[in-house]
Amino acid sequence: MNTVVQKNIIRISVPLIAIIAMIGLANSTLFSKAPSQLAFGITVDLLIIVPFIYFLLIRKTKIPKTTVVLFIILGVAVCSLIIPSEHQYYLSLFKTWLLPLIELTVFSVIIFNVIKAIRHYKSHKSETSSDFFTVLKITCSNILPKAVVIPFVTEISVFYYGFVYWKKRQLKPNEFSYHKDSGTIGLLIGILLLIVVETMTLHFLLAKWSILAAWILTGMSIYTAIQIFGFSKSILKRPLSIEGDVLYLRFGIMNETTINIHNIESITISTKDIELNNDTRKLSILGNLDAHNMVIKLKNEQTLVGLYGI
Repeated sequence: MNTVVQKNIIRISVPLIAIIAMIGLANSTLFSKAPSQLAFGITVDLLIIVPFIYFLLIRKTKIPKTTVVLFIILGVAVCSLIIPSEHQYYLSLFKTWLLPLIELTVFSVIIFNVIKAIRHYKSHKSETSSDFFTVLKITCSNILPKAVVIPFVTEISVFYYGFVYWKKRQLKPNEFSYHKDSGTIGLLIGILLLIVVETMTLHFLLAKWSILAAWILTGMSIYTAIQIFGFSKSILKRPLSIEGDVLYLRFGIMNETTINIHNIESITISTKDIELNNDTRKLSILGNLDAHNMVIKLKNEQTLVGLYGI
């Protein structure tokens, strides 16, 4: 096992062991003898001491400091389960006053860094070919847990490409568009129109049975429509590009991969149907439903990253 991985496991294990110890204490005979005092001690340990210990363990690592909040939330959940309701006075104070403040602070830090990333992108996009989606991923990887980086970046990018970025994308000499001969945008627009029509019809039908259900369905449909609109526009704004010895293949924010040119065995101009399997993929999310005009054969396997990091 990698040394870094081992150290990270230890960093996570220490606070988890402390949490388990507090659970054991809350269920011991000692707690029944002095419930008020021990309830206060357990609350302080789980909500303040344990997160602080975790912070000390990760402060000089690349692990995002915002992960401390995960241990605070875990501490709140554990306290709520193991401490009897009549002894949750200090827990209630924490949830009422401190937890919202912590959440607001973390949210503000994330938004600040996202805004800073957008400004950095706008001020340097004429000097570098790094696009907004790439810049945002790099920024968020430093402030968010790894598991939520791609989903968070995807959601922000959907709104950015869909409703903020309206200026026509001027291609540079090393960039190439791919949407003109693709049927993806047309299909997505068709799905978008279908969602609008179906939502209006179903809303009125469901409203006769339940107003709440009708609005829940409508809300979900609006969210889906926003996603599809953002996905469609991202195809126009994220061209393929060659930078030095690296080929950047992108299909909006829905698929992308980075290939070293030395890893390319052959490039064939072809529109013939291909069989998709474990070794063959299409850049388009529509697979064989979308036409292609070029086949790239690689010397070594490459990873194609899809929606939400899949």
